[in-house]
Amino acid sequence: MLTSTIIKTQKELDNLPNIDNDTIINFLYKHLDQFGDSPKAIRECLNYALSEQQGQGGFVVIGKIEDQLAGIVIMIETGMTDYIPEYFLVYVAVNSKLRGQGIGGKLIDESLAKADGDVALHVEYDNPAKRLYERLGFTSKYAEMRYKK
Repeated sequence: MLTSTIIKTQKELDNLPNIDNDTIINFLYKHLDQFGDSPKAIRECLNYALSEQQGQGGFVVIGKIEDQLAGIVIMIETGMTDYIPEYFLVYVAVNSKLRGQGIGGKLIDESLAKADGDVALHVEYDNPAKRLYERLGFTSKYAEMRYKK
């Protein structure tokens, strides 16, 4: 049975047994597969989500089945409304050995319930999770374009 814990601050994470920043970063790096970011980028996002500084924050949802880490979601607060939603779902990953059991959907549902505003996310067109997001009610409003220096 899936159990989940919502963490809002670094202090709360520090009080969890057998879970720390590196555990979260390594899990996401491994289980995001080709759709993931570098450990450095994941750490930056985690620090932002758990920050208590003005203009930052968010939360992490940690899902476990018994003592096994099953999935993780990182949601950040944007500090905006209307044009940019209040929250951005940055990372969601499920242990590759446990996929297909509805774990990702349950963790996202819990994240959406916790967020007290609208939520956006980015997904690559060829990511199989895109169908899950659409089933959960996400719609594609914009095509994101980036300019890199």
